[in-house]
Amino acid sequence: MRCKALTPAVLLGVLLAACSSRQGTPEDEIREWLERGERLVGEEDRRGLVDMISSAYVDARGNGRDDLDKRFRLLFLRADPMTLVTRIDEIAVIEGSAAEVKLDVAVAGRDELGFLGYNANAYRFELELTHDGDDWRLISARWGEVGGRLR
Repeated sequence: MRCKALTPAVLLGVLLAACSSRQGTPEDEIREWLERGERLVGEEDRRGLVDMISSAYVDARGNGRDDLDKRFRLLFLRADPMTLVTRIDEIAVIEGSAAEVKLDVAVAGRDELGFLGYNANAYRFELELTHDGDDWRLISARWGEVGGRLR
C-alpha cells in the first residue's frame, strides 16, 4: 500500500489523545496529546484515536468523526505497520480552551513498489483543538502534502 493512501490515518494518528488530568501548561498538555496520538497510530489503536476527536468534528473535505473512524478501520486492516516522525512548528493556545497546531509529519511504511521496499511521504497539518473540560479533542483539521495546498 502506498503511503499516499495513509493521509487520513496520518491525520488521525497525529490526532492524538489528551491527558486525563490537567498538569502543566496547556501547551505541555497538547504536546503530550500529540505524542499519545503518534503512539496510538503505531499500536493501530483505532478506538483510542477516535476518542481523541470531538463528536462535533468537521473538516473542509466534508469528513465527520464517523468518517474518520471508517477510514482508520480500513487503514489498519490493509496497511503494514507505519512509522510517523512529527515536527511541531507552532502551538497557539487561545484563552486556555482552544488551540491551533501546525506540524509536519513524515510517514514511512513498507511498499514493494517503493525504494528498497519502503515508501515515505511528508504532510503538513493544521489542527484545531478544543478543551472539553477534561481532555483536548480535535475539532477540525486541514492537511496536504508538504509544499502543496492544504484542504
